[in-house]
Amino acid sequence: MFPLEPSLYTVKAVLILDNDGERLYAKYYDDTYPSVKEQKAFEKNIFSKTHRTDSEIALLEGLTVVYKSNIDLFFYVVGSSHENELMLMAVLNCLFDSLSQMLRKNVERRALLENMEGLFLAVDEIVDGGVILESDPQQVVYRVALRGEDVPYSEQTVTQVLQSAKEQIKWSLLR
Repeated sequence: MFPLEPSLYTVKAVLILDNDGERLYAKYYDDTYPSVKEQKAFEKNIFSKTHRTDSEIALLEGLTVVYKSNIDLFFYVVGSSHENELMLMAVLNCLFDSLSQMLRKNVERRALLENMEGLFLAVDEIVDGGVILESDPQQVVYRVALRGEDVPYSEQTVTQVLQSAKEQIKWSLLR
């Protein structure tokens, strides 16, 4: 057997399920499970195999799954069967620690649902297309905070919107 080619595409999926096994967040980076139906079946299988155990790793359907639970959430990072578990665990810990800081140590379902934008940004900072970009939670939180400064108009006061409009007009006239 030939050794496998090294690849930067380490992560196949990042999942967060609630304590009933329902999807709160799922991002798949390849087409191992191309349809939502197949993804949901995989998530149900993963949850049934892991929700009562205290271990942190499972080999399931030819994939390596590292996971962690907290209060009413289950966090999963999925890689191929030959993937380094420590790399996957670094992603999982970075995600959990980043969310813990962003949610002020209140990592539970309701708080997460109220801050889904932060979750999306954090996952995008950690993994892009299956490639691990960052494993330092401090950096992730910092970058999410930077991107979060672009507050949507619906959440700004009238004064802020008018100020923003003035700035845009000023810059367009100065060109």
